[in-house]
Amino acid sequence: MTQSGAENQVRTIIEAWADAVRRHDYAGVLAHHDQDIVMFDVPPPFQSRGLDAYRKTWDLFFGCQRPSDAFDIEDIAITAGDDVAFAVAVMRCGAPDATFQFRLTIGLRKVDGDWFITHEHHSVPATE
Repeated sequence: MTQSGAENQVRTIIEAWADAVRRHDYAGVLAHHDQDIVMFDVPPPFQSRGLDAYRKTWDLFFGCQRPSDAFDIEDIAITAGDDVAFAVAVMRCGAPDATFQFRLTIGLRKVDGDWFITHEHHSVPATE
């Protein structure tokens, strides 16, 4: 597979994940995540380990975010090798009158021909 082919596959996975978040589609959000996912997030819990813990973090988010609100990729850069890839992105989130930017870093691993998200990190710039 060419590097651009792997990058395109990773981009497609991330775009599908963002779309699933906008629709509050748990199955779509989890579709390409590894069972042993590790996520660092802005609201507690600070760190989640495993797919079940990761899924639970979306309960809080979906309780505060309407399906029609923004969860949009504004800028993304992807680096992909044969079996490991990472992406860094600037995202926009929130209601139309109150959006904010956050940073996203995703690490992926290719297993048996399929990409799985093994690490996800959401952060916001410090305010002080």
